[in-house]
Amino acid sequence: MTESQRPSGEYPMYPSYGNGDASYPPPPSYPPAPEPAAHRRRARRPVALLAAVAIAAGVVGGGTAAFVEQLTGNDTNSTSSGVVPGTTVSQSSKGTVAGVAQAVSPMIVEVNATSTAGESTGSGVVITSDGEVVTNNHVISGASSIKVTLSTGKTYNARVVGTDPDKDLALIKLRGASGLKTATLGDSSAVAVGDQVVAIGSPEGLTGTVTSGIVSALDRDVTVAKDDSSGQGQGWQGGGRQWPFEFGGQQFNGDTGNSTTTYKAIQTDASLNPGNSGGALINMNGEIIGINSAMYSASSSDGSSSAGAGSVGLGFAIPVNTLKADLGTLRAGNSS
Repeated sequence: MTESQRPSGEYPMYPSYGNGDASYPPPPSYPPAPEPAAHRRRARRPVALLAAVAIAAGVVGGGTAAFVEQLTGNDTNSTSSGVVPGTTVSQSSKGTVAGVAQAVSPMIVEVNATSTAGESTGSGVVITSDGEVVTNNHVISGASSIKVTLSTGKTYNARVVGTDPDKDLALIKLRGASGLKTATLGDSSAVAVGDQVVAIGSPEGLTGTVTSGIVSALDRDVTVAKDDSSGQGQGWQGGGRQWPFEFGGQQFNGDTGNSTTTYKAIQTDASLNPGNSGGALINMNGEIIGINSAMYSASSSDGSSSAGAGSVGLGFAIPVNTLKADLGTLRAGNSS
């Protein structure tokens, strides 16, 4: 190509290179050589990623996050395992009660506590592989010994790490445990009325019982007894005794006594019965959204007989975000 053929303005004048003259450097080939590959990759990556995200959003909908993780190399739950990221529910069973039950049941335990008042049966949720278990304070209040039974039937002795009677929460630790399957704590602020939920626990000592329902209401002010100091067995589930609570100025399932605490609860119509306390309320992704803590029973007011007792679809759970905010206090061994 001659000078006269070169497109106008394509090669500007260059400054002097030390010889006192302004001159062109050797002209590059025409058309100009492509950018180096490294520069080209840096320039184009955002565009490619955005395009991939758009494709993922349009094609796979709810699986976008997992797809992007694979693209960026940050995928911590390989889709080849068939597991929903962040949970233990298989892709093929996602959104089903059976899938949630199969995935989460190994993380729900039966808690048996013994005190001078007798024996109680409650439930708990395994949150660490070395045996930290969350339950209700009223399940283990006043206990001199605690035994925990896994879904496999294996039994451990347990000690109390910390309690928070104001939130009706307790943390216990299994002695000598390791390699346990752990529950995934969800986000209770994302829960909506009408969401389908699953409850797992040990009502009346029937370990691993699964029920299902929906979220009936949010932010219910539920008042429960802090301990069993009234001498009526408050805090002890099983043997026909119901855990008493107050709602709307009325008392249910007996007298809550003088020492009480009030918290905001998730209301559910999933069947809860004596022994479900401390167990899990779970969303359809297999994430824990609440710790079951109270239920209304149609039994006699003093809870002395289990005749006619049973769930009537009025159950309450402590939101999991309350638990997550309280874990530091519980692990520090604080007890109020």
